[in-house]
Amino acid sequence: MYTAAVAAMLVIYLALERLASEVFLEESDGHNSIIAILATAVVVLLANPIKNAIQTMLDRVYYRDRFDYRRALVRFARDLNSDLDLPRLSERLLNRVSATLDVDHIVLFLGHNVAVDDGRTQSDDYYPIRWLGFKDAPRSLRRASSVGERMSDGRMVLLDDPVSRRKCSPDDVDLWREQGLYYFVPCVSDDGPIAVMALGRKGSGEPLSSEDMALLSAVAGQVATALKNGRLYGQLQEKAGELDRMRQFSENIIESLNDGLLVLDLNDCVVRWNTGFERLYGVQRHRAVGQSLEELFDAEFVSRLRVARKNRKNTPTGATLYRVPLLSRHAKAKRLLVNAATAPLLKPSGETDGTMVIVENITERVQLEEQLQISEKMASVGLLAAGVAHEVNTPLTGISSFTQMLLEGAESNDPNTKILEKIEQQTFRAAKIVNGLLNLARPGRTDTTGPIDINVVITDVLALLEHQLESANVKVCLKLCTTAPLPLVQGVDFKVQQVFLNLFLNARDAMPTGGWLTVESKRQNGHVTIKVSDTGKGIAPEHLSRIYDPFFTTKSVGQGTGLGLSVSYGVVKEHLGSIECDSQPGHGARFTVTFPTVLFDGAQTGEVVRSHRM
Repeated sequence: MYTAAVAAMLVIYLALERLASEVFLEESDGHNSIIAILATAVVVLLANPIKNAIQTMLDRVYYRDRFDYRRALVRFARDLNSDLDLPRLSERLLNRVSATLDVDHIVLFLGHNVAVDDGRTQSDDYYPIRWLGFKDAPRSLRRASSVGERMSDGRMVLLDDPVSRRKCSPDDVDLWREQGLYYFVPCVSDDGPIAVMALGRKGSGEPLSSEDMALLSAVAGQVATALKNGRLYGQLQEKAGELDRMRQFSENIIESLNDGLLVLDLNDCVVRWNTGFERLYGVQRHRAVGQSLEELFDAEFVSRLRVARKNRKNTPTGATLYRVPLLSRHAKAKRLLVNAATAPLLKPSGETDGTMVIVENITERVQLEEQLQISEKMASVGLLAAGVAHEVNTPLTGISSFTQMLLEGAESNDPNTKILEKIEQQTFRAAKIVNGLLNLARPGRTDTTGPIDINVVITDVLALLEHQLESANVKVCLKLCTTAPLPLVQGVDFKVQQVFLNLFLNARDAMPTGGWLTVESKRQNGHVTIKVSDTGKGIAPEHLSRIYDPFFTTKSVGQGTGLGLSVSYGVVKEHLGSIECDSQPGHGARFTVTFPTVLFDGAQTGEVVRSHRM
């Protein structure tokens, strides 16, 4: 190549000199010196381009079809930095090198970075990440081996070169020759060797030339930079994936909470609203986010939340509110009882960035606790009822026996006969009441049922309370259904009597200075409806939802047990009926009791159970 380049420059020099001589017709030594100087300058300027052109021509002739591959390999190495996917980058690299140099065996080893004492990183052993021409994965290149040490020093190893081969241990030489690898080119970046390209001989069995090794050496620097960028990008993707998994994990925890969780910013606007809060409160996330506390919750809840937060301001533990009433915003609003815990949302710097609020629905738990308390009270009532039944049934038995003895010798037209019959009837009723009290402790017991005339039950109970109502200056207005068929109800007579007895007594107590008690019965749509109204002081709204709770009473101590309406509610439900109350303070109360009717006529088997008026 150099001979051809010198010859070409000599030809150019002579041609320039000949051309200048013809231009300058007048020959002189001065002109000849100037021509020589100019020709020499032109030759010097053209020396490098001529050499490159000759080199290109010779390479094209020598390498023929692979000439373009070699040039493309150099350009490809420069373009590797645009590909940050490490597996794809390494595959493209090996395919291009194999096609360019016509080698069958090639491996790309990648070093694993480890920290060293001075804070830098260096590669540990080199592990194969991509290979061609091998059935199984090639073995790793140990950094402590003779070949690995030279790679760490950034020097190539040519096992076909005797000089280079003598610098490696015979065991390493034999080992890699058996693998079909003869050439090791380190890929060195700013931090040191990052990878190693190991190649075998050409497909024809010829060794790689010095020009091939020079080409690989030139490409190795670009490869090192590309591999470093690809590895950094892979690590970045791995970190991003890890952060995304952590975020998703945290998201799953928040969304899996049964309790409601919301996050407020510094302006008390919602920035987070989990699925648990959607279920608990009835407001979807997309409607809640961006809303303020006042727009979402009632004033009492917001006020208590802010007071608690203010009292525990800037404390990591926050504050907890117990048994806070909350009205949900479902299509059918629910009255909830919740515990609300607040905690400041802190930045890594320690500054407050908002507030977290966790709301726990304890409505069912409180109801279960109350039911447990009621069960304990009912157990006590059962023990008391057992004692009362024993003590009361004994004198009732005597009264009933003596009354029956007097009735046996009484005349039917004697006025005292009716009085004795009433005494006998009320002793039976008293015994049933005592047995009914025992049933509180023995649920599941069934009594004989039959068709009952509601009008007769009402008049019998009013006759029983006639004296008490007159003493309390309570007047009775009866509006009973008298049209056929009779308003009959299937049930237990003394239990239904107990319902109206409790309602009438409560009406009397609600009118301490007297008033009107109105009782109306009506038969319609297969039901019997009885309305019991009074002109008393009424029921406060906050008490209206609890009037059927056992042991709940607004009466003074010693004037009520709180069991009357509770027992009445249970009896009505037992008879497949319903009971409702409508009341306004100062305007009295009206109870509406509804029972399903039964069809009955004299042709049917059975008898209407009728109570006798006192």
